[in-house]
Parts: sequence; C-alpha cells; structure tokens
Amino acid sequence: MPQFAFLEGQPFWVVYFTLLVVILLRAPATYWIGRGLGAGVNRSRMGARLGPRLERAKNLVDRYGAPVVTLSFFTVGMQTAINLSAGVVRMRFPRYFAAVFLGGLAWAGLWGMVISGIVGTWLELFLDSPWTAVGVVAVAAVLVTAMVLLRRRSRGARAAGPGTGDEEPEAEEPGAEDGTGSGTGSTPERTAAG
Repeated sequence: MPQFAFLEGQPFWVVYFTLLVVILLRAPATYWIGRGLGAGVNRSRMGARLGPRLERAKNLVDRYGAPVVTLSFFTVGMQTAINLSAGVVRMRFPRYFAAVFLGGLAWAGLWGMVISGIVGTWLELFLDSPWTAVGVVAVAAVLVTAMVLLRRRSRGARAAGPGTGDEEPEAEEPGAEDGTGSGTGSTPERTAAG
C-alpha cells in the first residue's frame, strides 16, 4: 500500500497504532459525510414520501448495524459504503463509533501484519533482486487469475446443472402407451402424462 510506505521498517506497534489512528479518523469522517447527505434526503420530497420507511431503516441499523460496521473492516471495498450508509440513516454515533473501534482494532492488526510482513519482505526481495520480485508478483497474478476463472467455470457448470438438454431422455415404461403397465396402478392421468 503506497500510502503507508512511510511505515516500512518501523516496529509493529508503530505501524499498528498509526493505522488505528488513520481508521479512527477516516471512518467517522465518512459517517459524518453520510449524515449530511442523509439530512438532505430527509428534507427532500423523497424523504417525505419515504418517512416511515426511513425511520424503520434507521431503527434496524441502530439495532443490527453495529456488527455490520465492525465486519465491514474484513472486506475490501465495502468499508466506505457501509460507513456512509450508517451516516445516511443516522445510526447513533456512540454505537457506531464502538463498532468502528472494534473493527479498527482488527483492521489495523491485519494491515499492520501485511505491511510489516508481506510488503516488507517483498520490498527487501525487490532491493536484492528486482526481477525476482517482479516474477513473484507475476506468478501471484497468474495464480489468482486461474483461481477466479476456475471458480467462475465451476459456478457456470453448477448453474447449467441438470435439465439443460444435454442428457439422454428417460426410457418409457413398457406398456405405458396402452395402459397395460407392469401392475403399478396405471391410471388414465398417468397414461396421458406418460
């Protein structure tokens, strides 16, 4: 992560607390932007039409939103949207901040290990042998691409599943056409359907 390059080579606790401060400033700033946008929506015609539904959404976010906010820190690309949404629906700030604090503790630990470990190791490798470091990135990119393609292909195969017209038709029971089946209680409905 280039924006945290200044942390390279620092002790883990410095990296951890720096990242924690960053997230405890960034996430609430996003929340307050969402809160401002939400105030505008509440005053608009759309807000008047949605009135009771907006209030129900706010109550749901207040009740169940804290775990969602906390878990958003384990996702990539969802944190900002969830923090903004929490502000739009006016989630109570003390509950929101407690959720951000817990998520931030985990986020700072995870990214601290990534920055201190993986990124630091790769940078050392790059300084020793740039071509090897580039090769490692290329191999990682190929592996990730192959995994994504295999997953898509297996999803496509499962989605196609049975009933796609590729399998053979079932064999009919002997005597199904004339109603003289094998004693299984052949009825006119069954004969018509058979």
